[in-house]
Amino acid sequence: MSARSTDLWSYAEIARHINVQTETVRNYRRHGLLPDPDLTDSNGHPRWYPDTIRTWARNRPGHR
Repeated sequence: MSARSTDLWSYAEIARHINVQTETVRNYRRHGLLPDPDLTDSNGHPRWYPDTIRTWARNRPGHR
């Protein structure tokens, strides 16, 4: 299996990973600061692979 996890993260998991509120993550997306979702679930909710978010979190401005 690849290093990329098959689990998918919602806004809540992303928020926990970067230690911010869920609404902060939603705002990042609204302002184009979050990577595009890896997929959208059957209910229309965006989801990301953990590796997508880990890479983004390491490289986001002001958080090195």
